[in-house]
Amino acid sequence: MQSAYYARFDPFRVGERGMCEFNVIVNGKTQFKDVVYAKAQGSNVIVKNVLGESKEFTNYVITEVDVNATKLVLTAIKP
Repeated sequence: MQSAYYARFDPFRVGERGMCEFNVIVNGKTQFKDVVYAKAQGSNVIVKNVLGESKEFTNYVITEVDVNATKLVLTAIKP
């Protein structure tokens, strides 16, 4: 028998705990929204949002990922 929660939960339905979009935070300010992909590549971080737009943060590292607050915090590194 399936529980009532699983019967109504669709993991692919946007907005119902199916997707988690992050806001990229730099120095306490949102720099990029609705991020669904992030990759640290050397001293750069590449992010992409739900629309497929991408942004590269040069000389930054990922310092925090908070799923509950949907934030991805980046910190600058010295070149």
